[in-house]
Amino acid sequence: MTRPPAAVLDAEVSAPPPRRGFRLSTFSSLRYRDYRLLWFTVLFTSGGQWMQQIALGCLAYEMTGSAFMLGAINGMRAVPFLLLGPWAGVAADRMDRKLLMMISQFWVMALAIIMTVLVVFNWVEVWHLFAFTLLSGVGWVFTMPVRQTLIPSFVPREELANAVALQSAGFNSMRIVGPSVAGLLLASVGSAGAFGVQAGLYIFILTLTAMINVPNLPPQPNKLSPVRSLIEGFKYIHANSVVLWLIVLALIPMMFAFPLQSLMPVFARDVLLAGPKGYGLLVSFMGFGALVGTLMVASISGYQHKGRLLLISATLLGVAMILFSRSSWMPLSLFLLALVGGCQMTYMAMNNTLLHLNITDEVRGRVMSIYMLDQGLTPLGTLFAGSTASLFGAPAATTALGCSCLFFSALALAKVAKVRQL
Repeated sequence: MTRPPAAVLDAEVSAPPPRRGFRLSTFSSLRYRDYRLLWFTVLFTSGGQWMQQIALGCLAYEMTGSAFMLGAINGMRAVPFLLLGPWAGVAADRMDRKLLMMISQFWVMALAIIMTVLVVFNWVEVWHLFAFTLLSGVGWVFTMPVRQTLIPSFVPREELANAVALQSAGFNSMRIVGPSVAGLLLASVGSAGAFGVQAGLYIFILTLTAMINVPNLPPQPNKLSPVRSLIEGFKYIHANSVVLWLIVLALIPMMFAFPLQSLMPVFARDVLLAGPKGYGLLVSFMGFGALVGTLMVASISGYQHKGRLLLISATLLGVAMILFSRSSWMPLSLFLLALVGGCQMTYMAMNNTLLHLNITDEVRGRVMSIYMLDQGLTPLGTLFAGSTASLFGAPAATTALGCSCLFFSALALAKVAKVRQL
């Protein structure tokens, strides 16, 4: 009989057996040592990402004074996801997963150190910013699928929804904290200091990753070539209608909800007449709502009707966006944005959980990397939102985004009976 991986045995011994059925257990997955270490790497990595995004944006705008160049530099983040995302999944299913995480995180750390040196000695040029964003994206695209594949290895199946939601909660807590810390660093030590702090943070992340006990991959007696392995991943998705629809449904928030954030400066200045302070409040309330939404999902990990919750949250997301687009009163707008953030992250956490529950370990890396391709498609939604707003105004663009959410959630509710039953 095959002996279970040591990490799984440690998890079973170190934590009491979970109770069946519905329960309120917000942080139950953190009982498991290796998941806890993985969670902290996600927490600090996302904090570093947000800090990097703010510092890079400020540096880019200071150097170019161009909003177009700022958008172009940030848009480079999507390129690695589109070009390398599926191959990162192949690597996650074939390579030593701990080694892959260590290499990709070392890569990102080295880039942060190089950027720090360039800024300190005033050697930085605009093309460096494009290259830094693109190459950093390569590191992230190889790290993220591996982390996703490890979650089911570290917690029992009944804790999976809790573990996925807590990962999202960690990310969204840094969505609130990271930009604030980056702002303080920029004000006190400048761009060079901000990049230097990020490099130090990645050293800490590497240390945490080295402490994780990663179980071995399932044996593959007839190992396929990388190309054939990728093709088999697509075939697996095509043959499994539930997995296929869950990946398609994952596009709803990426294409129609995330682009709303790009319109916040317009709402703050032209609709709500609130200026820069109002913009900060709008972004913060959306992040706060997202954090509350993920914590709610973590708290009800025993809830059985996850497919229904997925479709209900998509519907409420569309309604909240439409109502926000019609509001010109700041308190109501803040409440509705918190609701948008909460519904968005509830939807994404449920979608991610259901996907994990319906795939096997042998293809998990490939499926999750294809699932993450939607991050590379987000700029298309942002382009649609920006062009619609320039022609008809930000409220009309937001209404169109909200109606799109409603349309696709209604279509899924009507057509995808298997997802409703999950």
